[in-house]
Order: sequence, then structure tokens, then C-alpha cells
Amino acid sequence: MSHSPKTVLGRILVWRARHLSQQQFVLILSVLVGFITGLVAVVLKNTTHLIQQLISSNNFSQYFNPYYFVFPIIGIGITVLIRRLIKGKIGQGIPSTLFSILRKNGILPTHRMYSSIITSIFTVGFGGSVGLEAPTVSSGAAIGSNLGRVMHIDYKSRILLMSCAAAGALASIFNAPIAAIIFTIEIFSLDLTLTSLIPLLLSSAAGVVTSIFIQGNDYIFHLDKVSPFVVEELPLYILLGVITAFISLYFNKIYFRVSAYFNKISTQFRRTLIGGGLLGLMIFLFPPLYGEGYETINILLNGNVTQIANFGILESLDSKEYFIILMLLCLMMFKIIATSFTIGAGGIGGIFAPALFTGATLGYLYSICINDAGIASIAVSNYTLVGMTGLMAGTLHAPLTAIFMIAEISGGYELFIPLMLVSAISFLVSRHFMPHSIYTTQLAQKGDLLTHNKDKAVLSVLTVDKLVEKNFAEIHPKMSLRQLIQVVKTSKRNIFPVVSSSRKLVGILTLDDIRDIMFDESLYDIIAVAELMTQPPDTIQKDEDMKSVIQKFRSTGAWNLPVVDEETYVGFISKSKLFSAYRRKLIEFSV
Repeated sequence: MSHSPKTVLGRILVWRARHLSQQQFVLILSVLVGFITGLVAVVLKNTTHLIQQLISSNNFSQYFNPYYFVFPIIGIGITVLIRRLIKGKIGQGIPSTLFSILRKNGILPTHRMYSSIITSIFTVGFGGSVGLEAPTVSSGAAIGSNLGRVMHIDYKSRILLMSCAAAGALASIFNAPIAAIIFTIEIFSLDLTLTSLIPLLLSSAAGVVTSIFIQGNDYIFHLDKVSPFVVEELPLYILLGVITAFISLYFNKIYFRVSAYFNKISTQFRRTLIGGGLLGLMIFLFPPLYGEGYETINILLNGNVTQIANFGILESLDSKEYFIILMLLCLMMFKIIATSFTIGAGGIGGIFAPALFTGATLGYLYSICINDAGIASIAVSNYTLVGMTGLMAGTLHAPLTAIFMIAEISGGYELFIPLMLVSAISFLVSRHFMPHSIYTTQLAQKGDLLTHNKDKAVLSVLTVDKLVEKNFAEIHPKMSLRQLIQVVKTSKRNIFPVVSSSRKLVGILTLDDIRDIMFDESLYDIIAVAELMTQPPDTIQKDEDMKSVIQKFRSTGAWNLPVVDEETYVGFISKSKLFSAYRRKLIEFSV
């Protein structure tokens, strides 16, 4: 007699098991997470902009300067308070999502579905100089992860669902579905197969449809026109590619140096006060640094640079060309510092928008310098767009995302050749000096980096603590042969760790070491384990990376190697278990 499930979820799962294959079920879920994350992106963006409009409204500004430096401190302070109230760590967007894929089997805590959204609203709404893209992607990935867990889908399908959610979120923000898919493939190191491509297409389309349904078919950037590509300008684009690469390196270096500085500050209160105060001062001096900076990018794209100088102390500057150049140079150099202060102080946000801001400012600055120097007469808007592509490619190490993102959100398909050229140059030059992107540098340093190289990716996922076996009978150096024989009789293994009273590994002993004497009872009380044991050919540290572990097995030819924590015995890793685990993970990664 069969019993039907009592819960709605149970009934859904039973119906799904009877009527849908795993692949069909994932397709349905990919559309669902696309709609959900699209809605999340719209709510996040509109709520943040509502707070910014409230702060800068006339009713409010008659009492306070809307760019007064206290606002960032308030916003980051609220963010820090929320982070304390929510049990569980709120990581920084995409790096923490990549870490969960690699080390947590794609499992993200439930609070991540909303915590990044709430905190980033206050961070960016009150002036934090970061973007909303990373929190949206992070929340989307958490939605995909938890939906996958609830629906009992396997590891590789869960990772695919997280990627679909991320694509849906990004597509909704920028109204750029193709770029969102490419971003997911480049950043999440997802294999582009038919099995993964169709769900990504459905999710990305669902995210865009949701955004269009709620707020219309509107792009985040508004550009009057894009001038056609002129082949004579090819050397100028090549030079711009090199410059964007080095500004990308500056971007990454400053970000990590400021992060290291704030990590040394002992208390969160001091970090918030110092970082928020410095950020507020920068915004007070240069108001365009407030928030994401998309308004400034639109001003630059349409050549209305004098509008940027109509804020704060910038109003007192002369409108002559060299003052404009100085102002743009300061905005370009200070944006990443403001971003670093925001995150270092405890704010939540991403570096996607700051990279676009820096690239747009650089491209505009580069073009007006070329025009003023009489080198050529070039379209300022074209170089502003291409500069954004170069910074994205160099900073994020996502050249294809950079190309399609700028082409889609600007309608600038006529610039495909310079977009491709500058993106490739910036990526290659920056990667030469900095092998990893701003998202993956810290993960790579810890050996937690997921890559498109399947061998490296699988080895990164495997860890010593998951492979170590502890069912080996421990023996002691002073133990007699008689006592050893009793241990051998009850053990199912043929290798024995020799451990001191302080649990230090002092040697190993195998059945081969005692085979010739184990039946000679006259030696039972004469010979001790210390006389029979040998030293292992090598040892494995508990936190050692798997590439090193495999190298030790290869160099020693051993079948089993002991694992130690410093010198304390932990267990053994066998070559057979290592390669069995490797094969299983390799299958999982073949999405």
C-alpha cells in the first residue's frame, strides 16, 4: 500500500519523478529562477535609486547638503548593523559565490537570498561608490542554490541552476541577455555545452522579459549615436587598449592594498568610521563619485562633460579645457579608491559599475586629449564606450563579456572591431602582469580557484580532509611483537601508523616488514615495534593542495601516504581513493 506525500512540495517531487526527466526539470527551473532573479534585480535597482532621489530631493537638501560626507557613514553603518543581526557571513558577491561552488558543493546559506540585497541597498543608496551587479548575482546564485536543494537535484544541475540565476539577474539589470550568458560562462568557468546553453538562454531571456514587463524596454545607458569605425584610427585604439590594461592593473593593485590596510584595523567600528569618513570626504570634493556613477557615464557618452562640473566645489572651477581634463583625471583615479574605501569600511557592493565608470572616464579623457593635441579628429562617444570595454576586460578578465556587454547596452555594434581589439589587448597585457582577475586573486592565493581547465578545476575541488582515511590501527614504538600480532589479527588493513604518546607520527609498519618473523614466538617478547618500523617515503600535510599530493604519489611510487597536521598523525590517503574521487568529480564537472 503506497502513501501519497502530505506536503505540496512532496507531491510536486513525486509528480516530477513520474513525468519529467532531470533535464526537462532543470529547463523548467531555469525559467523560474530567471523570472525570480529578474524581479529581484528590478526591486533592488529601483529601491536603491529611490533612496538616492530622496536624499538629493529639494525637501531634504534644504536641511543637509545631499553630498555631505555623513551619508556614506550612515549607509555603511546600517549595512554593518544588518550584517551583525543576520547570523552567517555575508561575503562579497561573486568571489564568495565562486568559493561556494568550489568548496561548499554549490550550497549557499538561505540568508544569502536576501542579505546581499538589503545591505547593498543601504550601501549604494547612501553613496557607497560600488555597484549593484555583484549583490544581485550573488542573491540570484543563492536562490538557484536553495531552489536546487529543495528540489533535490544533483550537484552539476545545482551549479547550472546557480549559473542560470546569475545570468537572469545580470540580463535584467543591463537588458543584455547575450552578455549575461557569456559573463556566466567566463566567470563561473561553466562548460559551453548544449546541456548548459539552453537553460542559460531560457533564464537570461526570462530575466530580460521580467525587467521589460515592469519598467519598459530601456537601456541603462542612453547614447544618441555611434559613429562608424574608421580603419585609420586603428593605432589609436591599440594605444587605448594598452592604456586600459595598465589602468586595470592600477585598479586591482589599489583595491587589494586598501583591503589589506582595512584588514589590519582591529575593530569594525573603526573600519566603518575611517572608511566611511574618507569616502564621504571624497564624495564631498567630487560628487560624481557618489553611488554607482551611471549618470556620469551617460553624461560622458553624450559629450555633456560640463554638466559634471555643476556639483559641489566643482562649480567653482573654470570651464576651460585643462580644468575639465584635470577633473576627469581625478575622477578616474579616485573612483577605485572610493570603491575600496566603501568595501573596506564594511559596505556591500561590486566592482562592475566602478570598472565601467573608470573606463568611460578614461576613454573620454583619452579622446579629448587626442582631439586637443591635433593628432586626429575622433568621436568622443566611441572611445568612451571602448574604454569601458578595456577596463572590464583588464579588471574582470572577461574579454568576451566586455565586448558583448558594451555592444548590447549601447547598441554600438558598429564598433565591434575596436571593441574586440581593445578588449583583447587589455586582457592579454593585464593578465601578463596579474594572472588572476579582481574576482579570483584571493581565491587563487588560497588554492580555491575554479578554472576552465578541468584537471585544475577538479584538483581544486578535492581536499585532503575529504580523502583521508582513519580506520588504521595505531601502534606504539614500545609495543612488543606479541602485542603487535594481536593488533594485526583484528585489523583489516596491512599498514599501521606508529604513533608516540603525544600522537606524533614516528614511523609506519606494514605486514611485509614482519612477515618473516610474525610466526616465530621466540621473538615475541624480544623485539619491539621501534626496531621494525620504517620511515614513510613522504607525508602529506592536512591543508596541502592536491596538485602537490599527486606529485608526492608520483615521485614516491607509494600506494598509501600518511597525513599529518604539522607532525600529529591524522590518517592515510590511498592512491586508489584519490583517483576514484578524481574520476567522480570529473564526471560532475562535465555539465
